[in-house]
Amino acid sequence: MAFAIHFISLGCAKNVVNCEQMMSLCRDAGYTLQDVPEGADVVVVNTCGFLTSANEEAIENILKMAALKKSGGIKKILVTGCMTQRYQGEVRDELPEVDGILGTGSYKDIVGAVEAVMRGETVADFADINAPVDELDRVLTTPAYYAYLRIAEGCDNWCAFCIIPKLRGRYRSRPMAKVLAEAKKLAECGVQELIVVAQDITRYGTDWDGQHHLADLLEELCRLDFHWIRLHYLYPDQMDGHLIDVIAREPKILKYLDIPLQHCNDAILRRMNRRGDKAYIESLLDKLRERIPGLVLRTSIITGLPGEDEEAFEELCQFLWDQRMPRAGVFPFSPEDGTPAAAMERVDTEEAVRRAELVVDIQSRIMDEWNGEMQGETLEVLCEGFDGQSMCYVGRSYAESPDIDGKIYFSSETDIPAGRFVTVRITGAMDGELTGELEEVQA
Repeated sequence: MAFAIHFISLGCAKNVVNCEQMMSLCRDAGYTLQDVPEGADVVVVNTCGFLTSANEEAIENILKMAALKKSGGIKKILVTGCMTQRYQGEVRDELPEVDGILGTGSYKDIVGAVEAVMRGETVADFADINAPVDELDRVLTTPAYYAYLRIAEGCDNWCAFCIIPKLRGRYRSRPMAKVLAEAKKLAECGVQELIVVAQDITRYGTDWDGQHHLADLLEELCRLDFHWIRLHYLYPDQMDGHLIDVIAREPKILKYLDIPLQHCNDAILRRMNRRGDKAYIESLLDKLRERIPGLVLRTSIITGLPGEDEEAFEELCQFLWDQRMPRAGVFPFSPEDGTPAAAMERVDTEEAVRRAELVVDIQSRIMDEWNGEMQGETLEVLCEGFDGQSMCYVGRSYAESPDIDGKIYFSSETDIPAGRFVTVRITGAMDGELTGELEEVQA
């Protein structure tokens, strides 16, 4: 029987890929994929469970679907992903409106789960999260000009504050031939910007033979018909000279690197099971800037980590001023059940939030400085369409990753379709985002 299915995807880019795979399985089973939940036979909520705030967002979405189910707007609710993997019993016990749950090892079982709940059965499937990565087709949900390419699953870093290894399993690299076959298919579909993702892309291939193979993969990807290749996320302790050389010399690889540092204080880094110390981090950033002119660095910072006293926080603030990284995600420490850091002594949440706000202020000023330095520069911009609110075209340069960073707003007397590359001269800034004027539409 052909069922109507609506998908809600929450969380990171890797979750987007999992959701796209489930959509493909349902489409191939003859189901109808619909854009709105109303009228669906089954709504699938694919959840994030990384932080307490992500769990709260997932529950909020589930309860909205539960209200719709109660009013007759939908028939069944399936919940998948990290939150169900983390809180299997709680989801079943505390959300009785949910008809079935799948863990992070069971995305491939979505069709059977749909059929089961439509027969009135209750589903709770949790396959091995350490099994080889499932090779599945996808229904792309991103705009046609960019797509994510997931090259590995799981994580072996075991940072003391992070629950991901317990939710996604050990690190497993996808076979390079499979990754390249998928990438070739994306290029043939017209994808211009390929975004390479994993919990840690720098470890790609180390689970095969102990050697790093990301640089080898990137060289092969650069032979395909992509205009831009963007990298998320590179862990600092795994960046060797060969990888840096490939990033520096390949014009398709964007000179934008997302390197999650979390902190700079040596004692905190050790306590959080982060490899490398402050001196190593500073040396690496210096090397990257020397090898890659125009490099834009993005990082993530956590304030209020266990062991962060006032002196360590001041050290962090000075480090950020010194490094002048124009892109950063800043988060107050969230003590997550099941992680070693949750049991460690720390400042209270209110203080962690206060410190995060101070760091956000520092980063805002750094970003304003960078925006000032960009005035008069010409940038290659991927147009994403016309913004009716600002009455300008909007797009991104190499320095802006989708759904993470800001946009570039630019004027043009020429109609520019989404997905076209243009040259924009930067003339100003607006609320932390760059503005400019069209100089050229690229062929």
